[in-house]
Formats: sequence, structure tokens, C-alpha cells
Amino acid sequence: MIKQIFRWRFFLLVLFLHTCLNHSQAQIDVYDSFDTTGLSSIWGKTRMESKSFEIQSKIVRKGKGAAKITLRAGDIAAPGNGKDLPTERDELLEIGSLESIEGVKYEYQFSMFLPDSFPIVPVRLVIAQWKQDCPGKAPCSKYSPVLAIRYVSGKLFITLQIDSIRHTLYELNEEIRNQWLDFKFQVRLSRQNDGEVKAFLNEKEIVNYKGITSYPDGRENPSEKNRYYFKMGLYRDRMPEQMSIYIDEYKKKEISD
Repeated sequence: MIKQIFRWRFFLLVLFLHTCLNHSQAQIDVYDSFDTTGLSSIWGKTRMESKSFEIQSKIVRKGKGAAKITLRAGDIAAPGNGKDLPTERDELLEIGSLESIEGVKYEYQFSMFLPDSFPIVPVRLVIAQWKQDCPGKAPCSKYSPVLAIRYVSGKLFITLQIDSIRHTLYELNEEIRNQWLDFKFQVRLSRQNDGEVKAFLNEKEIVNYKGITSYPDGRENPSEKNRYYFKMGLYRDRMPEQMSIYIDEYKKKEISD
């Protein structure tokens, strides 16, 4: 009888641990329609002035609302360091539990709208980026995003950077303002050659890259998997002009090959 009780308790313990493990490894699958009155819980607020974010209904991709982010001079400012100019930003930052894990493949979808009044400027401007999370004082904490969507001098770029050189994966010279841009990215970030980036704009494939997609030194222990966080909004070199961007229909999920 005692042995049976022990076995039963052991079985319940194993079942409990198995359930906890599966829960902790639950796949990411999130969606933000931007139809609610406030900021969704999937986003952090550390990269955004509270006055710079609003849900509005005049310009929407789908549903009844879309986010409007307005960047003003001096918002979340950071000093320059050597070759880099001082910056400012208002960005939606995914919360830590949604960070991507090295070697896992994810699909991101989101729509963006730049009004026809959006200023055409020759300065650094990033509207979406995948940044390597660098704990402590790891060298990559000062690096550029590994993957980014940029809008500079009226041109749209998708760039990849895993060392000191920035690679342009896509460039569009056509007018993109005053229209919704529907992006879809399928991304595996990795220090190995199994990394990949596939991107679509308005359902047309524009990037199909395979190879290394991560800086090499995000972790002190190379056997540990790196983590990466996603941001979108407005990040630029400091300038006096105000600018606004609209964002709608954000989705992120893990996918298999």
C-alpha cells in the first residue's frame, strides 16, 4: 500500500513538472488590432513618451482603430558617442517574455502608414528593428540592430548588420507615403548559417536571405542562446521637425519549417 501511494505521488509530481515545462515553453502567438483605448499589455513603455502614443480612428488598416505615434524633438533623447549623433525616439517595445530566442523561427506581420506630410530628411530614421539583447556589458550592447526597416531621404531600406558593415537587403525608391504598407517577416536569428530572413511587402516577396543573422558575442558563454527584442515606431537622429507614423494589425507567432 505504501509503495502504491509513493508511486502515485511520484506520478503526480512528474505530471506537474511536465505541465509546468510545457507551459513555460508555450509558443508565442500574439495579436494587437489597436482597437482598444490604451496600450496593449504586449508592449513596454520605456521607449515611448506617454503623450506620443494614441489610438485614433481616422486612419486605420482594419477594424476601428490604429496606433498613432508622434515624435517630437527631445523625446527619449540619448547623447551621441563618437561617430554617432544624438538620437531621439518614440517606439513600441515588445515585453521581455515575447523576446525571440536564437534558432527559433518567427513570423511578424504589421502595417504602417506614413502621411503625405511626413518629412523627407537625409538623417537616420528607423521605423522597425530587431535588436540583440546584450546582458551586462556585452560588446553588442552598442551595436546597430541586426535587422531594420529604415526610411531615409524618401527611400525605404531593409538592412542586416552582424558586424561593422551594414548590408542592404532591399531598397525601394518609389513614393510610399499616404498608403498602407503591409509587412510580413519570417525570421530566424542565429550565429550559425541556419539564420534566415524572408520579407514581404504588400504580399510581394522582397527579401529571401539565408546565412548568419546575429552578432557573435551577445553571451559570455557561447553555448547559451541569444535573445532579441522587436521595436517599431520612430527612432532618428535629433532634429527639430515633428513626425507621425500610424501602425495597425500587429501579429507575432512561432512557425515551423
